[in-house]
Amino acid sequence: MSSSPYRKENGSSNQESVTLTDELGRSLTCNIEYSMNLEGQEYALLLPIDSPVEIFTWHGDDADEAAIPVEDETEIDQIFDTARVVLQEQNLTLRRTAVTLTVVGELPEFPDEDLEPNADPDEESEFEELMWLTSFYHEEQEYAIYTPLDPFFILARMNDDGKPELLSEEEFQRLEPMLPMLEDQFFDELD
Repeated sequence: MSSSPYRKENGSSNQESVTLTDELGRSLTCNIEYSMNLEGQEYALLLPIDSPVEIFTWHGDDADEAAIPVEDETEIDQIFDTARVVLQEQNLTLRRTAVTLTVVGELPEFPDEDLEPNADPDEESEFEELMWLTSFYHEEQEYAIYTPLDPFFILARMNDDGKPELLSEEEFQRLEPMLPMLEDQFFDELD
């Protein structure tokens, strides 16, 4: 995936990649898309260089049942090798990275016919839009792998060495109400 030309800091465009590391030592290379100073602390909106993916499953027999994201690390460990093999069939390499699973490789084009015919493209949906990549079974349980269609931003605190750090749960809770405003500000500056 190509790097993004949209990093903004004080109105200027710059390109800078950083590596975010989680508590398990997994890393994720991201571009700094936007940085800001809030309450004397520098924060950055990071965009992964590789494509984020999510794995979903269904429990029960109801065909209309909503998909449930697989977030349990033990379950991901159990299905990871199978998911990796089915993605390899599409020339995609699945990686266990910090924050999210990612794939390396060229994603398929999103078909326009998948859009709802009456959907207003400018109207915001309460649901994240995802593109299906593949499905597979593990021990008779169905799973599906999707990639988000919208940018997958990660809010990180920048330490004194200019390295990104994941936010604590408390810090994220405090800043979460500001995220839509920060993303809006970022996209306004792109226009």
